[in-house]
Amino acid sequence: MMSNYSVDERYMQQAIGLAKQGCYSTKPNPNVGCVIVKDGQVIGQGFHPRAGQPHAEVFALRQAAEQAQGATAYVTLEPCAHYGRTPPCAEALVKAQVKKVVIACLDPNPLVAGKGIGILKAAGIEVESGICNAEAAALNKGFLKAMATQMPYVRVKIAASLDGRTAMASGESKWITSTVARQDVQHWRAISSAVITGIGTVLADDCQLNVRELADVDLSGVVQPKRVVLDRQGRLPLTAKILQQPETLMVMGPFRQELADLGVVQIAVQPLDQLLKQLVRDYQIYDVLVEAGATLTSAFIQQHLVDEYIHYIAPTLLGHSARAMFQVDLQSLNQQYRLHIQEIAQVGEDIRLNLTPLQE
Repeated sequence: MMSNYSVDERYMQQAIGLAKQGCYSTKPNPNVGCVIVKDGQVIGQGFHPRAGQPHAEVFALRQAAEQAQGATAYVTLEPCAHYGRTPPCAEALVKAQVKKVVIACLDPNPLVAGKGIGILKAAGIEVESGICNAEAAALNKGFLKAMATQMPYVRVKIAASLDGRTAMASGESKWITSTVARQDVQHWRAISSAVITGIGTVLADDCQLNVRELADVDLSGVVQPKRVVLDRQGRLPLTAKILQQPETLMVMGPFRQELADLGVVQIAVQPLDQLLKQLVRDYQIYDVLVEAGATLTSAFIQQHLVDEYIHYIAPTLLGHSARAMFQVDLQSLNQQYRLHIQEIAQVGEDIRLNLTPLQE
């Protein structure tokens, strides 16, 4: 006989699976899934597919129809309590007369922050929270961090040889990692609201930094990340490939009329932490991927702005004269940056490490 908790866990895992279906398309909204259960049967389910479209609870309630009365709803994120593009989901659950709502993750958004639960409880609906909290929170790392701190979740992507080199002394770097690893990077771009790079990388590689290939995914439904180029001296050439999609390009540098004419968003030169705050405040960019050279990457590290490292290691040696992956000058062991391994995966012939900084 299953305990109530394990039953709740099973249905919440189903809701989390639904939420994942929106991982490339909901930005800037969070990924949310909902499953409605009555008498041991799933009678409704849904996920939030895109900003401006109905939330997960609405799709699930539509499917359940009048059967929702007296049912239990499993939701991966606290139901919203405010009027935005759509009405509050907490009120929709009340109107449907569900008996109980099980919530995985509370919403730190000041517009919600317990208010959704308050609406449910005021209507006499039983509420339980915290079921599969860690897995649900992992779906929305950027959203949750931005709502709580007004700073985005920052991932740094690094591709290096076994001896920690990212390019030859000449700057030649294509390609250290395998095709499979480069395809894997597309996922991290696709879940990001912005990819940040430096002008040096653009000049050296003429990169595009957009999402071009995802296995079994129709790219027309993917919300492309903004590309943010840090160009303090205004060196971005108008012939750069990254300018082929000016509507998704942002440049931090001196104002240039020729960029304005193309529709490029221009941001004043400022410290990295202030740039990140502006991306959250003005553009609802909650997940950032840094794909840059050693100088800019090291600046993010030294200013303690990195939440996660996505480190691809190729089984190759480039030698001591090749370029190091970081430019961080440490004099003693007590200055080292210690990291925690979250995941190790073999990607083609390469290894991907997902690491997070240990609490300082």
